[in-house]
Amino acid sequence: MYKMKKLTYLICFAGLMVQACNSEVKQENPFLKDFDTPHGVPPFQLIHNSHYLPAFQEGVKQQETEIEAIVNNPDAPTFENTIVAMEKSGQLLQKVQAVFINLREANTNDSMQRIAEQVAPLLSAHEDGINLNEKLFQRIKTVYDNKEKENLNTEQRKVLNKYYKDFVRGGANLSAEDKEKLKKINNELSLLAIKFGNNLLKETNNYRLVIDNEKDLSGLPAGVVAAAAETAKEAGLEGKWVFTLHNPSVMPFLQYADNRNLREQIYRAYTNRGNNNNEYDNKEVISKLIALKTEKANLLGFPDYASYVLDENMAKNPENVYSLCNQIWEAALKVAKKEAATLQKMINKTDGSFQLQPWDWRYYAEKVKQAQYGLDENELRQYFPLEQVREGAFYTAHKLYGITFEPRTDLPLPHPEAKAFELKDADGSFIGIYYADYFPRPSKSQGAWMDAFRSQSFLLESTPVITNVCNFTKPTGETPALLTFDEVQTLFHEFGHALHGLLSKCTYPSVAGTNVVHDFVELPSQIMENWAGDPEVLKVYARHYKTGEPIPQELIDKLQKSSHFNQGFATTEFMAAALLDMAYHTVKTTEPIHVEKFEKETLDKLGLIPEITVRYRSTYFSHIFDSGYSAGYYAYTWAEVLDADAFQAFKETGDIFNPEKALAFRQYVLAKGGSDDAMKLYREFRGKDPSIEPLLKRRGLN
Repeated sequence: MYKMKKLTYLICFAGLMVQACNSEVKQENPFLKDFDTPHGVPPFQLIHNSHYLPAFQEGVKQQETEIEAIVNNPDAPTFENTIVAMEKSGQLLQKVQAVFINLREANTNDSMQRIAEQVAPLLSAHEDGINLNEKLFQRIKTVYDNKEKENLNTEQRKVLNKYYKDFVRGGANLSAEDKEKLKKINNELSLLAIKFGNNLLKETNNYRLVIDNEKDLSGLPAGVVAAAAETAKEAGLEGKWVFTLHNPSVMPFLQYADNRNLREQIYRAYTNRGNNNNEYDNKEVISKLIALKTEKANLLGFPDYASYVLDENMAKNPENVYSLCNQIWEAALKVAKKEAATLQKMINKTDGSFQLQPWDWRYYAEKVKQAQYGLDENELRQYFPLEQVREGAFYTAHKLYGITFEPRTDLPLPHPEAKAFELKDADGSFIGIYYADYFPRPSKSQGAWMDAFRSQSFLLESTPVITNVCNFTKPTGETPALLTFDEVQTLFHEFGHALHGLLSKCTYPSVAGTNVVHDFVELPSQIMENWAGDPEVLKVYARHYKTGEPIPQELIDKLQKSSHFNQGFATTEFMAAALLDMAYHTVKTTEPIHVEKFEKETLDKLGLIPEITVRYRSTYFSHIFDSGYSAGYYAYTWAEVLDADAFQAFKETGDIFNPEKALAFRQYVLAKGGSDDAMKLYREFRGKDPSIEPLLKRRGLN
């Protein structure tokens, strides 16, 4: 996932004041001077929580001065004195914001959460002050109306159009009264988004399944048991085993634990996060969020929030999203029903006649997979030690683009567990810095993502500093971190996002790197997953963690043959979430929603079978309620159509590392960012429109 965390997602309680920064603080504050580090990476070891508030305030003050200079420029508005000046403004604010948001996601604490609340009213007023500045908008509109008189290139036209449309979408054309309404809505939305995320983090961290009877560990692989013992030791429960709701803990338990009652217990805890009618309950938060989003969309002239969001995306409108999703949903549901019947037969054959339940699915799917394909996921992961998988991703990038990643041990790190690498091009020239932070901890949000400590821009003479943050299986004792194949694909996926940020070659920061329309941003990440499981690449990086022996062809064959296994389940649970997202964001009333009832009615209407739970139930659907994927979760599937079609372009040449195709993908997708129309860029790479057939074939749904 690409973390879309902008100013608006930090906004929180209005009315709190930020202390003015004095000269003594300015002198000590690392944000208020150039970063004196190799390649200008943030000096993480020098940054303290006390630095954020004064740096935010100074950043706002500086940008306000810069905006005033633009507004009061006596010269006629031009692209250079208005749009370029805007692009250059707010650099200090961007610098502190990038560090704060990234660290708040990856290594938060109560102090940082309070800072987010304290700085919010300052940021809220500042952002609205820009978006609703009538004089500033008139200058932008003048440049926009006279754009044919300026000799603008494609990227400049895109930047100009983006500014004009963003200001209109930000309320520039509203009446004074409606502008005030919009300010209030933006504040409340941001407050609620932060509350949702905080509630989810606390709910996730508050649960522990403590096992003190070794018999209850039956079925669990040794590595999973060792990790649970390590977690127990860290919790002061030595001699016991602790399982948590973090994916590397809960998912193996659901997949392997023989104790059905305990599987049900941890499954219910996982799927009821934010829905326990306690202080961390998210149902009321969701109801308010949907009402406010609908009100905002209506103010800006849209019938619902999805229409507002999609107007900017490749999909353009909800009808196109539903058309794609329903086509895949119908195909996937048929396959999922057959899979459920197969699992039920396995239950009847081995364990009695009870009805298959959601907490049974992964457990019996594992048994069926072993019976049908002889593929043991635990055997497979012996060939996926994390560092080798990472090297496999580096190898793939090198083969495609000629780039190399060199470890840097002299750079400040965002966390002691993080690793730093310097990226160089084929000619040896410096490209950027890449950080990787892979393991779960209570201070880290769940999931996996890419973000930027600094984005690329020729205008700002800025080289990228990119980070991947994940929650993978941790090493235990003498055993390194051994990844599941799902985790392998996730590493390659997030690395694809990182390449998008690192290989950007744009002049203007607002369209550089991952600043693309939402349903295009997942293409560079999802296409990388294709190389992760390709036999040619597997033979390079998949080596046994003890012997160093490459993965045997027999295991590769089993992996290939099982590639369609359980795809009905995987696609159905995903598409249910995408369609639930669309249902919420096509609501046309601002009346309160009964969240549990709404969710149930939506999924019942779809025909979701009771043996499968939607991938994200509403109360922990972080993508759409505290990140940037509102009315956008479908984007993974939209991009998967593109990525399956794009990888097909490589396969058609007979060489998955075809240099001409790799160069075209780098030039037209990775380097271009959002500097041109997304579908135009795709056509320039592919030579034609994408087809859905490669996706259906890959998933075994056709």
